[in-house]
Amino acid sequence: MTAPELNGVLTGPRRDGAVTGPGPNAVVVGGSGFLGRHVCAALTAHGARVLSVARRPAPGVASARIDLVGGPQAALADLLVEHRASVVVNAAGAVWDYDGRALDEANVTLVERLRDAVAKVPHRVRLVQLGSVFEYGMPARGRPLTEDAPTAPSTAYGRSKLRGSEIVLDASRAGLLDGIVLRATSCAGPGMPRSSLLGRVAARLRDAAVRGEPAVVTLAPLTAERDFVDCRDLAAAVAAAATLPVVGRTVNIGSGTAVGVRRLVDLLVAVSGVPATVVEEGTATGRSAGIDWLAVDGGLAARLLGWHPRHSLASTVRAMWSEVITNAEEGPD
Repeated sequence: MTAPELNGVLTGPRRDGAVTGPGPNAVVVGGSGFLGRHVCAALTAHGARVLSVARRPAPGVASARIDLVGGPQAALADLLVEHRASVVVNAAGAVWDYDGRALDEANVTLVERLRDAVAKVPHRVRLVQLGSVFEYGMPARGRPLTEDAPTAPSTAYGRSKLRGSEIVLDASRAGLLDGIVLRATSCAGPGMPRSSLLGRVAARLRDAAVRGEPAVVTLAPLTAERDFVDCRDLAAAVAAAATLPVVGRTVNIGSGTAVGVRRLVDLLVAVSGVPATVVEEGTATGRSAGIDWLAVDGGLAARLLGWHPRHSLASTVRAMWSEVITNAEEGPD
């Protein structure tokens, strides 16, 4: 099979034949995105032969560009067979600045197509779905969510992510694949998109630093408390879920501690060293609007995956700012 048959372009290093390292043949859908690139790096570090499937090439791994929603349905299945994929990770999907049809296409239709493609592979494939803690209902303050918590999402984002998770779990129960859903809390770290809260704050601080001026950062009220997990820690959880014999389950991935969002913003400002005034006004919006407190219980992740968060909030913010300031030569947008 050649690249044109995939309705896309193959780039990056390719090695035909059997796996030379100890890890699996892994395909990361959305491998060039914020989370996907960290997942690719974690799997590669565990010896996997990684192929990214995304709109643009992913750094350091082989890449294929395919339209997973509007392109030919057979393209992804053919690619999985060619790559001899034993693990598929869905790190794609819509989070920030999406609604309505875009949410359904990215978080539901894409998962349906991914399920169908995996089911056509002649050997059994592990499918790791990156779900969201916002698939649950609103938690009681001070009571971290367990995997037994009711799934009653209060936002369109949460409802679309829940439908995607159910598609994977139903397919696993039907014997079409070995599925596991990692329901992650809010993720932070290097490479956060500007459309996210921290990405927006970091970009404004960077622009002010480039201009040599104090920053004024205007945000919606920052009254909520959230459980934040480092994107590199989430990637490590994915690498564990890729090979361990845990299927047909949902597993919560988070730090286990709720932190004030204003505290996190203040920490980013302090790490940046940029003089800044943070102004809170208007009404809270977004995927978690109306949820004042949220944290997860990570006990199951520890027992089933041997996973624990390793990065402190301070180290997460430092790594995030380091990448932002390294790219500061791009100048203000």
